[in-house]
Amino acid sequence: MKYLSTRGHADRKQFCEILLEGLAPDGGLYLPETYPQVDAATLEKWRAVYRDSGYADLAFEVLSLYIDDIPPADLKALCRKTYTEAVFGTPEIVPLRKLEDGLYLEALSNGPTLAFKDMAMQLLGNLFEYELARRGEELNILGATSGDTGSAAEYAMRGKKGVRVFMTSPQGRMSPFQQAQMFSLQDANIHNIAIEGVFDDCQDIVKAVSNDLAFKRKYKIGTVNSINWARLLAQVVYYFAGYFQATGPHPNPLPEGEGGKKGGAGLLPLPPGEGRGEGSPVPKVSFTVPSGNFGNVCAGHVARMMGLPIDKLVVATNENDVLDEFFRTGVYRVRASADTHETSSPSMDISKASNFERFVFDLLGRDATRVADLFGAQLSTQGRFDLSGDTTYQSAARHYGFASGKSTHADRLQTIRDTFARFGTMIDTHTADGLKVAREQLSAGVPMIVLETALPIKFAATIEEALGRLPPRPARFEGIEALPKRVQLLPADAAAVKAYIASHVDD
Repeated sequence: MKYLSTRGHADRKQFCEILLEGLAPDGGLYLPETYPQVDAATLEKWRAVYRDSGYADLAFEVLSLYIDDIPPADLKALCRKTYTEAVFGTPEIVPLRKLEDGLYLEALSNGPTLAFKDMAMQLLGNLFEYELARRGEELNILGATSGDTGSAAEYAMRGKKGVRVFMTSPQGRMSPFQQAQMFSLQDANIHNIAIEGVFDDCQDIVKAVSNDLAFKRKYKIGTVNSINWARLLAQVVYYFAGYFQATGPHPNPLPEGEGGKKGGAGLLPLPPGEGRGEGSPVPKVSFTVPSGNFGNVCAGHVARMMGLPIDKLVVATNENDVLDEFFRTGVYRVRASADTHETSSPSMDISKASNFERFVFDLLGRDATRVADLFGAQLSTQGRFDLSGDTTYQSAARHYGFASGKSTHADRLQTIRDTFARFGTMIDTHTADGLKVAREQLSAGVPMIVLETALPIKFAATIEEALGRLPPRPARFEGIEALPKRVQLLPADAAAVKAYIASHVDD
């Protein structure tokens, strides 16, 4: 399997090369030359793998289609090392729970930092350590976070041999719990950098540093943001796991007090037609994904391109509705820092969706010249591009299944209250955005799976505002906000960040 750049660079690279590289040399994002195709027989084989051998072996089946430069036995061992009940708290790893007929939550937040980013980052940490040991090299990871990527990366990389992490985050724009998770870490290989700006400034710095090829090579800069294909690839797996659970025996309802009621249906056959799109012999499902940077939902796009029977991929945004605007109008219009709203679902306070380029590349028939013009010239000079008149955009929903919607602070408060009152379960603010939008996109006979984003404790102030009570806190995080902080404040300037990295690497 070879990988190419969305902007047309001539090189074709293998997985382990792009694992350590991040962005392509021309500033583009890597994608496989072709998407491996999964037919109905393979789907059923994988269903049995997940049922009988578990999530780790399902991950191996998916990843091995894209990774042929790691020996299969080693890759399987890495998957089994990563996806364990001890780390994720449950043998299913991503258990599906029924809220009501046709509507499900897929739990992705059982990992070490209580957010879905752990699903990919734990694997990425093991892949980095494995490949760096094979090469006898070191890697300096530069990342940007609006909340959950940072802590997930740092917890995955802490203590890893040959790896340093330099994580940028917008000063004052994360919840106190999110800040404490990151800034309280005292590991020598972890460096937190608070940027005087918003998340998009942090992301711009990461891209600017990555595009300085001389600096990147000298200091061996890599990335863990979802611009790194390996991270996005790891996220593809839980779409398959969610699908198998929704279209097999009914998932267990949530236990009483966690979203269910006494006397739940338990494991029962699907009702006639449920899980099957009209006229389709293969069961279909839809997914709603809270999304700001388009990484999580882009993994769903990849799964769909592989052949996973997805009816709709619904993008749920908050008040920063750049993606919703595009899917409604065909106009992609980034916002300036001053126009990026600070919301109660802060991990989506993003106005430049870096992974969106991957989808547009596919949308435009993999025309790298057009993509380079749109995401290079047009965005840098005009801050927008318009595909509304393009026939490819006009057929996007039919060909790629995308739909979208928007949720506001008032919406998320109402959804949190309603979900707790009717089902006895607390959801975080981003998952609330997803549930609100999912209800607007339900189709009869097609299960809708909402991807959970994080546990409620990460956004305690809004949960308390909605419910008048604080969410439960895992014992290991008691008092985390009071721990000593280790963080460096820097201006929104790539040169300042490069100087900081150089000083700590050269030491």
